[in-house]
Amino acid sequence: MADLIKELVSGVVDSALKEILKKTGARRTATKRTRRRTRKASSGGGLLAEIIQAAVRKPAKKQVSRRRTAAARSKLRRRSS
Repeated sequence: MADLIKELVSGVVDSALKEILKKTGARRTATKRTRRRTRKASSGGGLLAEIIQAAVRKPAKKQVSRRRTAAARSKLRRRSS
């Protein structure tokens, strides 16, 4: 029974990992030439957490200057005078 549960869990984890790796474009096995990164003291969770975080992370948005509405300009005028 325990073996069956273990097999089921490992199958689910394996398929989830495959899906994440497919989305991030990362490779499952590292080549010999790739340089290993030094461990960060503050980070925890290991490789899986790092892969998930890379998949979730979005690029920074460019700031856009917003034009004030007529109501906001009038409110500003009232406050300053």
